Amino acid sequence: MTLPKGFGTQAKTQKNRTFEEWWTTVPGDLKTKARKGDEANKVILNQVNYVLLHLHLQGKHDTKPSHEELKDWLHSGQVDTMRAAPPKK
Repeated sequence: MTLPKGFGTQAKTQKNRTFEEWWTTVPGDLKTKARKGDEANKVILNQVNYVLLHLHLQGKHDTKPSHEELKDWLHSGQVDTMRAAPPKK
């Protein structure tokens, strides 16, 4: 398989954004729809996926985070993968 010309030759020049830095670039109506009723809790991956899908459908590919940024947010705990149920009594 032949890779496209220039594939993998671009040096990474900018640092990864934090989740909060990226979240400020997301349109307000989309943030509201994704977080409706869950504003008091930390953002979960499903809500980020909702926003990413809608950004993709709107053609706003430059707004989407990189793979490295997403991985960093998950590994550093900036975004939870799922909401833990409260302990049973």
